[in-house]
Amino acid sequence: MDVEASLGATDHDPAVQDGTSSPTEMDGEQIGEQSPQLAGSQAASTAEVTGSSTTTTAPQQVVQAQQQSPVVGPRHAPTYSVVNAIIEKKEDGPGPRCGHTLTAVIAVGEEGTPGYIGPRLILFGGATALEGNSASTGTPSSAGSAGIRLAGATADVHCYDVLTNKWSRITPFGEPPTPRAAHVATAVGTMVVIQGGIGPAGLSAEDLHVLDLTQQRPRWHRVVVQGPGPGPRYGHVMALVGQRYLMAIGGNDGKRPLSDVWALDTAAKPYEWRKLEPEGEGPPPCMYATASARSDGLLLLCGGRDANSVPLASAYGLAKHRDGRWEWAIAPGVSPSPRYQHAAVFVNARLHVSGGALGGGRMVEDSSSVAVLDTAAGVWCDTKSVVTSPRTGRYSADAAGGDAAVELTRRCRHAAAAVSDLIFIYGGLRGGVLLDDLLVAEDLAAAETTSAASHAAAVAAASNVQAGRVPGRYGFVDERNRQTMPEAAPDGSVVLGSPVAPPVNGDMYTDISTENAMLPGPRRTNKGVEYLVEASAAEAEAISATLAAAKARQVNGEVELPDRDRGAEATPSGKQISTLIKPDSAGSNNIVPAGVRLHHRAVVVAAETGGALGGMVRQLSIDQFENEGRRVSYGTPESATAARKLLDRQMSINSVPKKVVVHLLKPRGWKPPVRRQFFLDCNEIADLCDSAERIFSSEPSVLQLKAPIKIFGDLHGQFGDLMRLFDEYGSPSTAGDIAYIDYLFLGDYVDRGQHSLETITLLLALKVEYPNNVHLIRGNHEAADINALFGFRIECIERMGERDGIWVWHRINRLFNWLPLAALIEKKIICMHGGIGRSINHVEQIESLQRPITMEAGSIVLMDLLWSDPTENDSVEGLRPNARGPGLVTFGPDRVMEFCNNNDLQLIVRAHECVMDGFERFAQGHLITLFSATNYCGTANNAGAILVLGRDLVVVPKLIHPLPPAISSPEASPERHIEDTWMQELNANRPPTPTRGRPQVITNDRGSLAWI
Repeated sequence: MDVEASLGATDHDPAVQDGTSSPTEMDGEQIGEQSPQLAGSQAASTAEVTGSSTTTTAPQQVVQAQQQSPVVGPRHAPTYSVVNAIIEKKEDGPGPRCGHTLTAVIAVGEEGTPGYIGPRLILFGGATALEGNSASTGTPSSAGSAGIRLAGATADVHCYDVLTNKWSRITPFGEPPTPRAAHVATAVGTMVVIQGGIGPAGLSAEDLHVLDLTQQRPRWHRVVVQGPGPGPRYGHVMALVGQRYLMAIGGNDGKRPLSDVWALDTAAKPYEWRKLEPEGEGPPPCMYATASARSDGLLLLCGGRDANSVPLASAYGLAKHRDGRWEWAIAPGVSPSPRYQHAAVFVNARLHVSGGALGGGRMVEDSSSVAVLDTAAGVWCDTKSVVTSPRTGRYSADAAGGDAAVELTRRCRHAAAAVSDLIFIYGGLRGGVLLDDLLVAEDLAAAETTSAASHAAAVAAASNVQAGRVPGRYGFVDERNRQTMPEAAPDGSVVLGSPVAPPVNGDMYTDISTENAMLPGPRRTNKGVEYLVEASAAEAEAISATLAAAKARQVNGEVELPDRDRGAEATPSGKQISTLIKPDSAGSNNIVPAGVRLHHRAVVVAAETGGALGGMVRQLSIDQFENEGRRVSYGTPESATAARKLLDRQMSINSVPKKVVVHLLKPRGWKPPVRRQFFLDCNEIADLCDSAERIFSSEPSVLQLKAPIKIFGDLHGQFGDLMRLFDEYGSPSTAGDIAYIDYLFLGDYVDRGQHSLETITLLLALKVEYPNNVHLIRGNHEAADINALFGFRIECIERMGERDGIWVWHRINRLFNWLPLAALIEKKIICMHGGIGRSINHVEQIESLQRPITMEAGSIVLMDLLWSDPTENDSVEGLRPNARGPGLVTFGPDRVMEFCNNNDLQLIVRAHECVMDGFERFAQGHLITLFSATNYCGTANNAGAILVLGRDLVVVPKLIHPLPPAISSPEASPERHIEDTWMQELNANRPPTPTRGRPQVITNDRGSLAWI
């Protein structure tokens, strides 16, 4: 059979003779025959639409909705209108096509910064020609011959920038997938995953292709997946469930429709497909359905065409139980029409379905072509009302008078995606004509649940999209006004067979916890040296744009100014945070000294030297001691109350820091949480950040500290190592040694490890509780453009839900901009994260950096301070290129000695590099690299260390070694396995920087960013 022939079924196709569907059945019989009512060219169709009121419907609807009385019951399906998108060059526009995919990709970076990239729609592949006509002419084929031409399948990539309303064609690096149509695509963060489909060479391989859009120049990667998988297929569905599981369902393998369910855990490496056997009544074998994932982890499979070529009207929900079981359940409500080759996308709790085919050249009729399944109310709605019975045949085109608004969405083989509360549709097939229009609608039900300000922004966005202008920003709604939010299910499971009431803005939540682990048994990967030898190309690329901007500012002589123009900044609750003016930094950290006081608790050690009570430490209120206060006379009750104020600790009205310390500071007893859901909500984290930011904003850029002090290197979310260090060498508490010694942390608190949230929240709480004793400076991973890539953002979303998680990630990154940048101890030792690089000759250069400061707004000084490294050894002097990326440098021992002499210093302590023994000397001992996380990324097998500086200025390294691997047992749960591996989802193209001092594998590709 000719693979370039029409995808319509042929009499000599053996798959058709036995009643099954063939791999070439992307046919005209079902979708391509020209309907008499729809005959005409694409241009005529478009003219009809744009000439009607439909063109200006969307913004008018928003304004009218504000003027109307509140809507009772579920909102009807929205009305779509044409977007007048900007296409500067002909090749930038996707052009007429069908069988493509349209995927929404989240923004990259922080809005308002130079490296910010707004939300985008990525269009991939599809068929650009029909049998009997060409894509260039757009001339409709005759009835019965409008099958899709396999030779017209493409592999091109087009990008629609939502903020600029502009289409562009992009050419990624790397090997692209083969041309294809009827494939699937879904977003995983800032990556688009492509799988399956059919093209000129027949069925596409089952490989997973990833388009990484994190950087300015996208790149294709092929994901290595072990073991058997779904196999080649087309017309199937795929979705990312719970921000974790790639689910592939159904389709056609070239012989018959399928109903199998496959899952790939993106948090477990090596990647592996697993065939699931869900419980409950599931969909029949079918193809051309849609699958969309609600934000709480519920997947909705809608419509499709069964093995008898009958279109389906049913919808099925697939959810994962706490015990690891997956279960199907039939969605409630009555669908207005059966359909296949349609499109569907969630906006909050509402599934928006558009278009579709019925077979025999017919498409879904009139008002039923657009429908909404409101999963919160458990009902279907079309453009007229709540659906109580199937609409098929009730509204014909003739009876409706050819309503242009309805006509606009009558199509099949199109694609849809959602950005905020806007739904976009592109292309498809109608009446034998390939379409090239972009449609948009706003889900007013979502807009009604936001604050007035957010709703006004949505109005402006819809209006601008319609007018072909920049639609404005997609900000965060009031995350802390959630009094009406229902309590989450205690086990984080999704309730099946009944609607889930949405919170205020309709977002849904679930607990993607370790209980929800899918794959049992150990999955440890040990690539050893090979894994670490590849330097982090993505990390280098992420900083390259910032470095170029910093260089340009330096060349142009631009003066660096702190980011103070924004004025007061609103939290999710609308509370204003004043931008504080940094006071004079000379000589101190400007924390108001407290008076002499007696702590309100005493530390008590159990009398037993052994047994169960041996070594137990308790803290008791001083008032609980029988004899201690007998000589103190308080006089009257009033004076007694006044006297007891001396015993009260000085603490903030805010109790969040205390809650964090009580919950997390357990050096001996801390264990990874059984449930991955984080114990603080976004309100509490906001309060914690507010308290810490007030302290950081009053501190100088270079802290002035005294000995004795403990110094900690990189932690990278390895909270267990932090607890081990506290357990072995003292902890910052009244039961520990905080009264006798200070604590200094050198940055890189987040990313790579599994518990970045525990690490940063505990350190912030300790800072608030002991502002004069606990000190934090900034590392290179305390920047949004870096920790968006290397785990922190993913962890926030996974453990707090998408909405709260993204808000928390943004809030903590704003706090990072206030962190001090270095510390001087006794004016003899300087501590920093990276190094002195090429530009730092005097401490005053660091002191002059004003905060808050972003990496984009910083200079070469900030770049060198956070990113530079020493050279390989003392024999390599001067400045050399840094393998981390172009423009970064390493500095030799001569630079170290020169800096120390210029500033009358004796030692530099820095972090930033994993070293095998936890600490490593350089420049004849005048520089020490310190790293506190053990077995970095699970592969380095390095020790972790701290430095303890005594009053006599003697530095004592104190080490911990990696714990041996946990021994698997029959009782070991799969959730504990996932606890060990979930952050390994960072693929091989984002490995950690190689361990310093470890033998390296040599590569000749010196032009590569990954070269060491």
